[in-house]
Amino acid sequence: MLYHGMKESEVEQSLNTNTKKGLSGKAVEARRKRFGWNELSEGEKQSALLLFFSQFKDFMVLVLLGATLLSGLLGEYVDAIAIMAIVLINGFLGFFQERKAEKSLQALKNLSAPQVNVLRDGKWMKINSREVVPGDILKFSSGDRMGADIRIIVANNLEIEESALTGESIPTVKNTNPIEDKSPNLGDMNNMAFMGTLVTRGNGIGIVTSTGMSTAMGRIADMIQTTTAMMTPLQRRLEQLGKILITVALFLTLLVVAAGIVHGHDVYTMFLAGVSLAVAAIPEGLPAIVTVALSLGVQRMIKKKAIVRKLPAVETLGCASVICSDKTGTMTLNQMTVTHLWSGGKTWLVKGGDHETKGTFYENEKLIEPKKEKSISQLLTFGVLCNDTELVIQDNAIAIDGDPTEGALLFAALKAGMHKDEMTKQFTIEKEFPFDSSRKMMSVIVKDANGKKFSITKGAPDVLIEKCESILWEGKQRLLNVQLVKEAKGAVDNLAAQALRTIAIAYKPLHSNSIPQKEEEVEKGLTFIGLQGMIDPPRPEVKLAVAECKTAGIKTVMITGDHKATACAIAEQLGILEHKDQVMDGQLLNELSVEELENVVEDIAVFARVTPEHKLKIVKAFQNRGHVVAMTGDGINDAPAIKAADIGIAMGITGTDVAKEASSLILLDDNFATIKAAIKEGRNIYENIRKFIRYLLASNVGEILVMLFAMLMSLPLPLVPIQILWVNLVTDGLPAMALGLDQPEENVMKRKPRHIKEGVFARRLGWKIISRGFLIGFATLVAFIIIYHRNPNDLPYAQTVAFATLVMAQLIHVFDCRSEVSVFSRNPFENKFLVWSVISSAALMFAVIYVPLLQPIFHTVSIAANDWLLIIGMSALPTFLLAGSFFIRKKK
Repeated sequence: MLYHGMKESEVEQSLNTNTKKGLSGKAVEARRKRFGWNELSEGEKQSALLLFFSQFKDFMVLVLLGATLLSGLLGEYVDAIAIMAIVLINGFLGFFQERKAEKSLQALKNLSAPQVNVLRDGKWMKINSREVVPGDILKFSSGDRMGADIRIIVANNLEIEESALTGESIPTVKNTNPIEDKSPNLGDMNNMAFMGTLVTRGNGIGIVTSTGMSTAMGRIADMIQTTTAMMTPLQRRLEQLGKILITVALFLTLLVVAAGIVHGHDVYTMFLAGVSLAVAAIPEGLPAIVTVALSLGVQRMIKKKAIVRKLPAVETLGCASVICSDKTGTMTLNQMTVTHLWSGGKTWLVKGGDHETKGTFYENEKLIEPKKEKSISQLLTFGVLCNDTELVIQDNAIAIDGDPTEGALLFAALKAGMHKDEMTKQFTIEKEFPFDSSRKMMSVIVKDANGKKFSITKGAPDVLIEKCESILWEGKQRLLNVQLVKEAKGAVDNLAAQALRTIAIAYKPLHSNSIPQKEEEVEKGLTFIGLQGMIDPPRPEVKLAVAECKTAGIKTVMITGDHKATACAIAEQLGILEHKDQVMDGQLLNELSVEELENVVEDIAVFARVTPEHKLKIVKAFQNRGHVVAMTGDGINDAPAIKAADIGIAMGITGTDVAKEASSLILLDDNFATIKAAIKEGRNIYENIRKFIRYLLASNVGEILVMLFAMLMSLPLPLVPIQILWVNLVTDGLPAMALGLDQPEENVMKRKPRHIKEGVFARRLGWKIISRGFLIGFATLVAFIIIYHRNPNDLPYAQTVAFATLVMAQLIHVFDCRSEVSVFSRNPFENKFLVWSVISSAALMFAVIYVPLLQPIFHTVSIAANDWLLIIGMSALPTFLLAGSFFIRKKK
């Protein structure tokens, strides 16, 4: 029903209620059966047991579980236990992450008012908001949170803060007038109040029109439930990698087993070797190493004021190509600040932080003393006296208790050294005519220290100018004429063009022996003093962050519920909106389908006057164009789009619980610049993941090829199964994990974002894995053949040499993996974790070879000192061959 367009009597009739008596108990029961309780319903929840088992649905995990079973059946209990432990650890990590992820609806419920004032059977009573039904009559006042969607029928100086729903930083002034527009935005429904919003001023009465899931908040809750979370790029790439690895590994393993049996090897021995190779070829440690790398990235992000709620979020942000950011509280400070003053044809600039008590005043870039300028002093003084708001101390900082616009006037005066406490000693407020949305003004009657009385009026400039007879011009009072009115209105237009909200101030001398009782007596024949222009200023660090994101190939898009002019002005200041960019408002968005929006979305830098549905549409349009989308926001209205985005980012300070619970990343300092740090961290983590994938797979390829070539050449097994498993679980693990801690390369934020369809093996990674793996396998086999032909009767010795060569080749190769260019392009000692991991792996290898207790377990024997020259020479051969080829290519 279009209740916003109806008169009070029509709403009353439509909902079959009585504004004088309210609903009867019988009517309430009937409506509760029809509409249900006034609460947000939850979708079907997956049981904890099913959620836990769902962690093991991945194809790669299922194959690993199969390999675990085979290893156990064949008596390889150590390997079976190790693989099972890794799989279970990953399963528990995923389980606990997902258990925390879906708290959005509970957060929404907490925003609903616990109790409301309702009229039932002619009596006002307090009830739980859960019991409210459509047709109930509610009474509310400053500080109350709305318990349902309401059509307002009484509004006394009523203002409601709706930024969580609309994105607007300024409280909405409410009235009771029907709205002719049949489909206005939420922010334009001035005769409606919505569940979860907060009354900041005045009081009112309204008729409940919607409850529960039918409310504006309920529709957002429904979007959260029905919005499907996107699979992250990392998850897609690992899934792709797993399928490729399993296919290749099983094929090569079968080939090795078949070749061994054909050349006369024992079937059981070859089957055991095949299982060992299969387990070695599938890097079961990869999910664990990825988790550890992401977890360490999360720890680094906490130090940079960002909390990661979902582990893959950091990597996903690293390949973001579009950041859709809310304006209010994200790019701006969400605090109104006076920046310009105008009086008598002069404009002054006010500099200083939003809630700072000190500032400077300039006229034509010249520093001035505000107290010495009569016009400024009077303008600021009257702004303080005609003011209901107070400044209070909260958490060792000065905060606004009341309307943020009036608070801005108080701070502007403080910057000039003018305190409200001191003024109230000089001036006495004798009567107040509160702000009214129909008048668009507020007035007070003041008596000064000499007993003189005068009135001060502040309000909308266009209304106030019409009430004035004279104007303060160059320090003197002059009668208003057409030219002076034009000057004043021109000043208003000039400030508005800079996206400033203007407050006009006027005064009128009064007879000292009487106090006017009606505002009509006061608010006419006024003298126009001037204007105060204010804005919700942009965060100073955001401009640099936007520029750096642009260098990194990331488009920043402002999405706000605020007006077009304000959004454009802020976007231009931040470098988001440039001459070639376009701006789109909610009205045009309504007319476009997602497909039509896709065609133009990449040319748009600012979306203004948008709704939650619009935000979701914008995110989908960018995603359909192939972008990885990050969505930042702080309000309830941002939650569905935050959840639908590839990476959802919520504000930690100003953000609602709903936005936080729907997000993957929370900024503790609400600083857009922190996103840039997250992007850098994400890109580095992905590069590190590529590094250890390169290392693990090249090592595994080497292991398979050395066995395959030996079988094809009718040679004995160069490695026994337990040695293959040892290399796979011990030698590979520590260095791979240390690669996950590698420092970012210098140009990490100068590259374009990776394409969303880029595979794990892109940028010649597949060729590097195969070529390095081939060389590692070749070097190991050559070392084995040399020693075996020297003494064919001592096979364990030749196998031990091959084992040592394989391990050393991998430990040298790990330094080659640190760079896409060459092993010599980076300082090998820069990553201390890697150095110590290599030393630790080498020490373990020496223990397996030389400790008598371990030799029978791993089928090793002690190696003579002179044979280490062969082992080290062959181990270093792959790395030096590749480095040599790089230098040859570089010279060409």
